[in-house]
Amino acid sequence: MNAEFFEAIADIEREKGIPREYMLERIKMALLAALRKDNPDAEENVVVDVDESKKKIDMYIQKAVVETVENPAIELLPEEARKYAKRAEVGDTVNVPVDTKKFGRIAAQAAKQVIIQGIREAERSMVYQEFTSKEHEILTGTVSHIDPVRGSVTVKMTSGSDYTEAVIPSGERIPGEVLKEGDLIKVYVVEVHKAGPGPQVLISRTHPGLVKRLFELEVPEIYDGTVEIKSIAREAGSRTKIAVWSSQPEVEPVGACVGPRGGRVAAIVDELRGEKIDIIKYSEDPREFVAAALSPAEVKKVEFLDDPKACRVVVPDGQLSLAIGKEGQNVRLAARLTGFRIDIKPESFEG
Repeated sequence: MNAEFFEAIADIEREKGIPREYMLERIKMALLAALRKDNPDAEENVVVDVDESKKKIDMYIQKAVVETVENPAIELLPEEARKYAKRAEVGDTVNVPVDTKKFGRIAAQAAKQVIIQGIREAERSMVYQEFTSKEHEILTGTVSHIDPVRGSVTVKMTSGSDYTEAVIPSGERIPGEVLKEGDLIKVYVVEVHKAGPGPQVLISRTHPGLVKRLFELEVPEIYDGTVEIKSIAREAGSRTKIAVWSSQPEVEPVGACVGPRGGRVAAIVDELRGEKIDIIKYSEDPREFVAAALSPAEVKKVEFLDDPKACRVVVPDGQLSLAIGKEGQNVRLAARLTGFRIDIKPESFEG
């Protein structure tokens, strides 16, 4: 019976990846709980000895050798004690073996429940650890359910041999994106924390980090560190501005991100369901950076005001609306990308 016990533990370790030491500790706890349920007066005198090398599990109740027995659960007379230790005398403590076959049905069920609970806790812990390692990364998931009332989407995600389900709230979905059950989508893992029966994975399709990770997947120069993403400003479903810089003069960062015939950026646009992406070359000169950030508008002049985080930009009269963008989107994204408050004026204003 003990050999089968250890074989079962080995099977659990192989099939579920749950460490053997963890399961042995849970089994020890289960046996202790079961024995105490059958012997409530034994209190802390119960001992479980797990010998993995000999594939043996022995259980004892430590009993004091006394002249007069008041509590038979933890005391015994010398003559009885000598059945277990030939030289036992009053004042000694002997280990009295327990026959687990005599466990009551309720006690055995309690042991089984502790073991099952231990397996579940271990599995949840492993899933939590696996997905915690994926925070701020991209995972590919399958849409398993769409809530038409709340607008949320349930996604089944796999990482290694573990999987879990997570919900994209309506506010984290790309506006206008049409999804159906069975679709494969990429999601950004915002945060993972323990909650309820398993890990709660917070995922998003609108987070700027999704765009960053997509570029890392598509652009080898970003992945290997030659090209660096300096900042991102995004209005999901509509437009993103991304500022890039190259550590090597011979590598043109914007061209690397666009890719041959625009293939790299096109793949990202497809994943984001047609979201426009402006790729801008970062400059340590704030005037150059602000001017580039207002692309596709042409900028005549950038001047900084008394406030070091504010600037005035002059553009040709015919490009004012282009610089500002529809509903102010272009200048709004440029300001977030650069960190400057931008006041745009037409060239005629100067005159």
